[in-house]
Amino acid sequence: MTGSTRQHILDVTADLLRDTAVESVSVRDVCQAAKITAPTLYHHFGDKRGLLDAVAAEGFARYLAEKQGHEPSEDPLDDLKAGWDRHIRFGLTHPVFYVLMYGGTRAREHPSAREGLQVLHGMLVRLAEQGRLLVTPDDAVPTIHSACVGTTLTLVAEPDAPAHAGLSRRVRDAVLAAVVKQEQPAGQGTDAALPDTARALLATLSAHREPPLSAGERLLLTELLTRLASTPTGGPAD
Repeated sequence: MTGSTRQHILDVTADLLRDTAVESVSVRDVCQAAKITAPTLYHHFGDKRGLLDAVAAEGFARYLAEKQGHEPSEDPLDDLKAGWDRHIRFGLTHPVFYVLMYGGTRAREHPSAREGLQVLHGMLVRLAEQGRLLVTPDDAVPTIHSACVGTTLTLVAEPDAPAHAGLSRRVRDAVLAAVVKQEQPAGQGTDAALPDTARALLATLSAHREPPLSAGERLLLTELLTRLASTPTGGPAD
């Protein structure tokens, strides 16, 4: 019964937030709508912040379940595009959860959010290993994530705005063009440039936790590859 009461309160709160701003929903409003007393709410959530955190946590759980339900394809770039589209679709389908998840600092704090970023990082590592990234995976993650979240929040705020038609695809393609090489992977008819090769080696090195190198050798190799990865395509600077 306790579990069902907790879930009932979460469901009622989510319903209230569909029509009312977060700051306007009070503990009294939730209690009246859920037909419970304030001590019951405090017992399960502690306070209003705890309640909102729990609603956001449920949103993250739903999002991660959807994200993990897709097997990787042969092309990580296709996976990246599909992941972007799923993120946008989740936000538009669950706007209440999404605003609580990404409208404040909760996204940085929640384990499911960090796990979602690890999935994104894994896609980018695959691209880097193929010599297809223009930047390192660590640099590409915040670039893609921040653009996707910002686009989703914009669409959630004004989903029917005429100017937003096709916005997600335009932003997605522009962001990916800034971090991903669009030609075929290295080894399929073209030679990768030196920085691309260095980034691919960096990604491969990071994927192997116990390479046959000493700690000092690994540190030196990482430093050299990082320097080469940032070299302009035309070659080392004079």
